[in-house]
Amino acid sequence: MARQLDEQIAGRFPVGQRLRVLDVGMGQGTQALRLARAGHRVTGVEQDPKMVSVAREALSGEPEGIRERMRIVEGDGRDTGVHFLPGSFDVVLCHGVLMYVEEPDALLAGLARMLAPGGLLSLLVRNGDALAMRPALSGDWAGALGAFDTVAYTNRLGLEVRADRLDALTATLAGIGAPLHAWYGVRVFTDTAADGAELPADVETLLAAEERAGRTEPYRRVAALLHLCGVRG
Repeated sequence: MARQLDEQIAGRFPVGQRLRVLDVGMGQGTQALRLARAGHRVTGVEQDPKMVSVAREALSGEPEGIRERMRIVEGDGRDTGVHFLPGSFDVVLCHGVLMYVEEPDALLAGLARMLAPGGLLSLLVRNGDALAMRPALSGDWAGALGAFDTVAYTNRLGLEVRADRLDALTATLAGIGAPLHAWYGVRVFTDTAADGAELPADVETLLAAEERAGRTEPYRRVAALLHLCGVRG
């Protein structure tokens, strides 16, 4: 997904431009730190105190220049209007968050308002059109059959969450003024890999195969996750 995001940033902004990035639901700060290291000014928003602590610890080990470029705000992604003015950011990330939000339209509208004209909105969501894939590939046929007619699922943490369908999100993005510009599949081939599985020796080949599948029909449509990129009009 990082390669996909970099591709979209490179295609929208001049080389070397220092972007203003908002990462909503940043978790432990993996993407936020990566973009700060690349020279961008990054604000990360996270409501989980444990994740905030992990992110701050990771940031504390970075050189001073990177620490100065990254700010961490404890808060909910739905209250961005409390912390920031409309149009304050060139790029807004919301990765792995929507599955925990029962009604995401208001959140998405708020994120779109944070974007300057021409800004990029990057979403990573569970693919509601492919929920049967994981149980089927694991031999859970009853689970696979049950997944066809729902967007609810149990994630790896054991939580009951929800997925999003591509067509519905496409319509939502158009409605909030950040129409879909590009989309990719994520974890096309590797979704059933066990947590903590050892990386193969040819990991670069694996990543190349995943990246190719994530942009190629029909593979990307059955990916576990979808990466959608909207552009503020």
